[in-house]
Amino acid sequence: MPRSMRPGRSPLLAALCALPLLALPLHSQVFTVEAEHVEKHYTEFPPTHVRYPSDPITTLGREELIRFMQAEQGFAMRPLPIANLTLHANGHMDPTGDKYVDQLHQKGISVKPGDRVVVTDIRIHEKTIELDLNGGPEHKHKYLRHISIGAGVAEVPLAQDSGAPPTGARLTLLFEERVPDVNGEQLEALLKPMIDFGVKSPAEAFAESLPDFLRKAVEEHRVLVGMDRDMVVYAKGQPNRKVRETSPDGKAFEIWIYGEAPQPVEMIRFEGSFVARVQLAKVGEPMQERSENEMGDYWGNQPVVAKNQHEVKLGDSTDADRTEENAPRSAPTLRKPGEQLPADNDKDHPVGAMQPVNMPPDQRRPGDPGYTPTVSAKQPPCSGQSQGSSQSSSQGSTQAGSTQTAGQASGSGSASGSTPCAQPQSGTSGSSQTQSGSANSSQQKSNSTSNQQPQSGSSQDQPNPLDKPQ
Repeated sequence: MPRSMRPGRSPLLAALCALPLLALPLHSQVFTVEAEHVEKHYTEFPPTHVRYPSDPITTLGREELIRFMQAEQGFAMRPLPIANLTLHANGHMDPTGDKYVDQLHQKGISVKPGDRVVVTDIRIHEKTIELDLNGGPEHKHKYLRHISIGAGVAEVPLAQDSGAPPTGARLTLLFEERVPDVNGEQLEALLKPMIDFGVKSPAEAFAESLPDFLRKAVEEHRVLVGMDRDMVVYAKGQPNRKVRETSPDGKAFEIWIYGEAPQPVEMIRFEGSFVARVQLAKVGEPMQERSENEMGDYWGNQPVVAKNQHEVKLGDSTDADRTEENAPRSAPTLRKPGEQLPADNDKDHPVGAMQPVNMPPDQRRPGDPGYTPTVSAKQPPCSGQSQGSSQSSSQGSTQAGSTQTAGQASGSGSASGSTPCAQPQSGTSGSSQTQSGSANSSQQKSNSTSNQQPQSGSSQDQPNPLDKPQ
């Protein structure tokens, strides 16, 4: 789109963008982009022990399994990436450990632990059963969405697509030889380390994904120092109100308040994303306060994700870099770095320096290049029209017609763009200038007299012969 046709472009904004930024002081800023936190216990995968028949699945069993699992809802027991996870029947998960964490960081998290998921599609192959959760990690029409039928503006895609990126996940249950004749309950039991299809609340589903001491605290609606915001929400729900303040040392913190007086009031202070202090106020009792860590090494045993953590620097980090950045910059150019042009070696075409303008010899002034007093100071003579007008004005004609002619000539001579005469040095020229000045004054007086009282016999009183009919 042309720049002049861009919508919403303000002239003031364009003017501000055009200002030079080289003179502005630049300061160094550093911020860190941290990867999504994943607890260590999610990387440890406990295998299942589910008994299922060894006979291959039949056509009837296939249809019943698809009918049972279609649109089934459950709760995620661990973070699921926007990708494919392979689960071996009664075995391990692939990928697992650090590779599982890397996939979560690279592909993104589809659902968090305790979030509800829906089985949107199920496909049964020779050795695998694939389940798409929340739409799956790929577009529904992976290839047809790129094909259209028609010509010009009448093109119609074969598959309609909103264009939004997929946000679901995919689980592939892998068997050793072939898919056995399992029913819906057995399939849900095999998938329980990933998805729990039991009937429960979101808080119960989230609590089951935590270690024992945290699960007990969430079920009892207790807040421990060191919990994050999600854990507090699942344990206590949303607070009655929130207060944001700043400590004397300049650190911002947030307080969640639960309850109203005269009932017990619990105040939970967050510093960052974790609980730093828990206070409980009861009527008639002293304030109870807890600020020691009650999570143990829960957050300290997280896997190392250094390769997924990036430090981005804005500006400068050393004195040498700051000096180089604040140094004056040369004018913009279209040359490539180190490119030389033929004009660079010509002494008459220096690059990077502005040269003075060479004026004509008769218009040069002292100090200009090539100034010569004998040529530059020479002035052209006065025009004949101005001299003739001054002489005719000094005669003092009595007729009105000649008076008007002399006045017009004098006006044209003074208004012309001829070069003025040099100052005379001899006495003769000075007297002639005085006489011309007196003649000009008498000329003005005669013009005013003729305008007030026109003389008889002048051209104005005589009839015009063109007025008579021929």
